[in-house]
Order: sequence, then C-alpha cells, then structure tokens
Amino acid sequence: MSTTNQSEPVVEFRSVSYAPRGARSAVISDLDLKIFRGETLVLLGESGCGKTTTLKLINRLIDPTAGEVLVEGRATTEWDATGLRRRTGYVIQEAGLFPHFTVARNVGLVPSLEGWDARRTAARVAELLRLVGLPPGDFSARLPAELSGGQRQRVGVARALAADPPLLLLDEPFGALDPLTRAGLQREFAALSRRLGKTAVFVTHDVREALALATRVALMHAGRIVLLAAPKDFLEADEPHARAYLDTLRVGDLTLAPSAEE
Repeated sequence: MSTTNQSEPVVEFRSVSYAPRGARSAVISDLDLKIFRGETLVLLGESGCGKTTTLKLINRLIDPTAGEVLVEGRATTEWDATGLRRRTGYVIQEAGLFPHFTVARNVGLVPSLEGWDARRTAARVAELLRLVGLPPGDFSARLPAELSGGQRQRVGVARALAADPPLLLLDEPFGALDPLTRAGLQREFAALSRRLGKTAVFVTHDVREALALATRVALMHAGRIVLLAAPKDFLEADEPHARAYLDTLRVGDLTLAPSAEE
C-alpha cells in the first residue's frame, strides 16, 4: 500500500457525532480521525457500529449533528453536495449500476456530467475497463444484467474512478460475492491501490479483508473507534474487540479432525 503522508490529511473528523432525528442515542459519538493522502483506511466492525454512517458523512449523504468533517481542508457543509460527490468515487455492494445503461454509459456517467466531450469520455471508459480486467470490445455494450456479480463490481470500481477523483469510498463492495470471486477482487483492488495511489476509505466486517487491504484499520464499536492500527500492529493488539476478531482467524485456520468413519 502507499506510504501515509502524516502532514496531509484528505479527510478529517473533528469531534463528530451523528444522531438521526428523533433517535435516543447517537450512531457516531465524538469521533476524531484523520485520513491521509494515499492510504487505504479500513473501517472494520460489526453491523450497527457506525461504519457506513462514518462513510456517508464524508461525501455528505448525511451531515454531522455535532463537530465537523473536513474534506481537503473544507468542512463538508461548505461544499456543494453534488460537487463533493462528483469528486468522491463511491462503490457499494452490488455496484449500484443503472440497469438500463450499458457498461460504457455507466462508467462514463460522471465524466459526461462534468462536461467531458464524447471522445475524451470514450477513451477514459476504454482505459478503465482495461484497468479492471474487462476488455472494452467485449463489455462496453453489455447491460448489467448480462454480467456476473464480480464483473458488475469491476464496473462499479471503474465508474468510481472515471473522473479521476482524489478520494474513493467503498461500502462493503465485495460482501455479496462468492469467496473465490471476492478473494480475486480483493487482490485486484490491492494492486490498483498500489498502482494509482488513491486515498480510499473501505468499509467491511471481514477482518481478513481488512488486514489484506488496509494501510490502517479503524476498529469501530458502538459509534467509536476503539483501535486504530496498521495491520501488523492490529495482529498484536490487546484490545478486547480486536482479540475477538483475531480469534475468528484462528478458528478459521483450524484443520478439521477426521471423522470416526474415516
């Protein structure tokens, strides 16, 4: 992964809390976090811990109840929401492609909205499809329904990269895939991250995925970060929630004993 530049945060959370209107408790509580240029920060945690809420605060799908989130030094509330989202690649589970758009039109959507001419957009679409392993001659004219799950996720990644955004947000993008396809896409994403040097925030509940992809892992519990560590330090952490995740790795690595009938 790219080396973290400690002097240049792309995203910063300053004492951020978020509670939906009418909620009895906050989803995010007093969160302080800096995300540095070129790193892949993985938000790890169980369902309901605040991972996706944290992600949505970055591209202003929601606004903080207290504190402020800064992107490139500006509070998100000072950004035009549409402009901020166009500068932020966003990949979700099942890719979220427009079903009646071809692959090429899906990938080229943001450049077209940004006013790129047709030739420049087509060249960028072809470049990105090749980058994610989908030859444009074979895939440009297909509809999402004609693709496998793994291929749709590749298109989703290509679409997120289309306008060359400085920041990528990925919300469990490989979570619905079968294990072999998921492992392959994880390897491809890690290679892309090294090659492109993008800043990425990646949400997952899978500790193996977190350790494989992260520059740093932010382990969340009940709306707070309970551990922020590089993967090698995460493996040695004494924090109870981290130890619980690490115990699942040990269980997964156990060799099944032969049955009595063997």
